[in-house]
Amino acid sequence: MSDLEKPAFLGVEQSLKGRKWRLRSEDDRKALTIAQRLDVPEIVGRVLAGRDVPLDEAERYLNPTLKDLLPNPSTFKDMDVAASRIAHAIRNGENIAVFGDYDVDGATSSGLLKCFFDQIGVPLRIYIPDRMSEGYGLNTPALQTLKGEGADLVITVDCGIVSFAEADAAKEIGLDLIIVDHHQAETRLPEAIAVVNPKRHDENQEFTYLAAVGVAFILLVAINRELRDSGWYGDRKAPDLIGLLDLVALGTVCDVVPLVGLNRAFVAQGLKVMAQRRNPGLVALADVAGLDEAPGTYHLGYIMGPRVNAGGRVGKADYGPKLLSSQNREECAELARVLDEYNLERKAIETQVTEEAQAIAEKQSDSDGVLVVSGEGWHPGVIGIVASRLKEAFQRPAIVIGLDNGIGKGSGRSIAGVDLGAAIGAARHLEILDAGGGHAMAAGLTIKENKIDEFRNFLNDRLSSHVEEAVKTASLGLDGVVGVEGASLDLIEKLELAGPYGAGNPEPRFVLGHAKIVKADIVGENHVRVILTGAGNRGRISGICFKSLETDLGEALLNHRGSSFHVAGYLRKNTWRGQSSAQILIEDAYRLS
Repeated sequence: MSDLEKPAFLGVEQSLKGRKWRLRSEDDRKALTIAQRLDVPEIVGRVLAGRDVPLDEAERYLNPTLKDLLPNPSTFKDMDVAASRIAHAIRNGENIAVFGDYDVDGATSSGLLKCFFDQIGVPLRIYIPDRMSEGYGLNTPALQTLKGEGADLVITVDCGIVSFAEADAAKEIGLDLIIVDHHQAETRLPEAIAVVNPKRHDENQEFTYLAAVGVAFILLVAINRELRDSGWYGDRKAPDLIGLLDLVALGTVCDVVPLVGLNRAFVAQGLKVMAQRRNPGLVALADVAGLDEAPGTYHLGYIMGPRVNAGGRVGKADYGPKLLSSQNREECAELARVLDEYNLERKAIETQVTEEAQAIAEKQSDSDGVLVVSGEGWHPGVIGIVASRLKEAFQRPAIVIGLDNGIGKGSGRSIAGVDLGAAIGAARHLEILDAGGGHAMAAGLTIKENKIDEFRNFLNDRLSSHVEEAVKTASLGLDGVVGVEGASLDLIEKLELAGPYGAGNPEPRFVLGHAKIVKADIVGENHVRVILTGAGNRGRISGICFKSLETDLGEALLNHRGSSFHVAGYLRKNTWRGQSSAQILIEDAYRLS
């Protein structure tokens, strides 16, 4: 039975956000079996059942370890070639550089390699392209610059898989190139010493869910093995690879790849390392953000990640990897402070572009399945975030393009069931785009201004039927209903057993049933804060509904008039000045009376 055919959970066919509510799992028997077999609370069994975790994999799902899940690096195509060439360069004192993307996955991948090389006492040059002047991906002038500086070998991370011309240019100037990427590959590969990518067409496709930083970590395992087997370490201290998992966790979470399989082990173990505050850059980042508790995936994705990203968004792309790889605590404190300021600057730019883009999108939304909006001077550093805002507001894929002298840099975000990356790839092959690529849910592109209308028509012809079907079946997945009095810190701690949560393992979302609003007010610029109580005035919990002012949901909460609500959202531990309490992050609601 499809989600469309299933009865609505709690009878909610249309919530205040226009969605049908559905229960993720109605298999009570499986939930109870998991709970009994693993000796965990029944609510944890229900969460795993709601994510279709097979019974025979449930124990490993709850306790993911690298011992169980890390593959032999040699199973990846070209991994041994890459490790051998890099180890040879290390042993012979060659000059090595890493060329990384400017997002968090690229910054953590670059920082990861730099930390490893620092530990073994080998210099490594980090090159991050400027988002404004160079754009995304490998470029020939950068390779020429590195060659001019004396580089013998360049390792790309989080980019390079479709850089055919640039790989040819590297070969022409005598620069060895190793590509380490995770983006979609074409049937042919760039001419390089090695191309390591789980999405190569000749790979077994088992690890296509990895972020670039995960692939980079496996490469380090292979390099470490090569150096150890060759006897290079001798009296040298071997590097601490496990101690680098905090960077792997950060990049994995922020790149929004599925938290399944090996990624669960990377993040679960990486969070443990991060809690030990071993990386000075991450410590400075947490301190400047006012983080006073052990970090979780939420903190990585919404507090730390945006600050690492901020440098790349406003023209200081190398600040992120520099912060993540530095051992100088004073330098880290200063870099974190500057990145925090850049993040505030980014928010201001984002607000302005969002307002302009939304005004344009409102004129398109009735007719177009895919929104394509453009504006002169829109900062390339915020267009991805703005695309996400439009996608959420209009519940359809959105592409935002910033124009500069007739050339547009664009970023897109999609909805479940609509493969935007494949459509972008097709448009590039038809030469509607100058460049482009990405994943099912996100993509980037370069386009001439006079091609935008053709591009919009192409996308809508190709994707509108998919969008229509996806929107028609859109629903809000829920893991159950609890009373306000039952939404406790104890429940939240039990739910943490099934973490880490993120893409591919969604955080449990519950309904607080028959809740009444004791108090509602506006906080910040457009957030709504409430205090809820249960039926019969039992229990109390605070709630926050972000960016909801002037929406149907926000207005209903503010103007509740004593009504009862089913309130859906995430239960979180809220820590303030050392005191913790339960809180609900409100996603949706349904007015009962």
